[in-house]
Amino acid sequence: MRIGEVARGAGVSTRALRYYEEQGLLVARRSSGGQRSYDEAAIGRVRLIQQLFAAGLPSRTLLVMLPCVDTGRATPEVLRMLTGERERIVGAIADMQSALRQLDRVIDIAHDRDPCQEL
Repeated sequence: MRIGEVARGAGVSTRALRYYEEQGLLVARRSSGGQRSYDEAAIGRVRLIQQLFAAGLPSRTLLVMLPCVDTGRATPEVLRMLTGERERIVGAIADMQSALRQLDRVIDIAHDRDPCQEL
């Protein structure tokens, strides 16, 4: 697949794909003319990278993690790191759920009660 196809399929820019390649997160083969070519799994990998970035994982963590995705294996050190990231994400989700409850409360008050009522 060419870079534009992967970008469209994954919903990212070609610039993002070049960045992922520079960071070692994505591998492209090069034609004799220097054009990038990706395998079919590239779209799924880019979507995974996007999800992990959105969850707040830095590229240095992804560099350690992605080989585990590829091989299905991880060292105890990598497992500890991944478990720590998971705990961090669980905490962030709990914080977001709390914020959502507060927002729902404000919306309920705005719809059903006197707007001057205390929160």
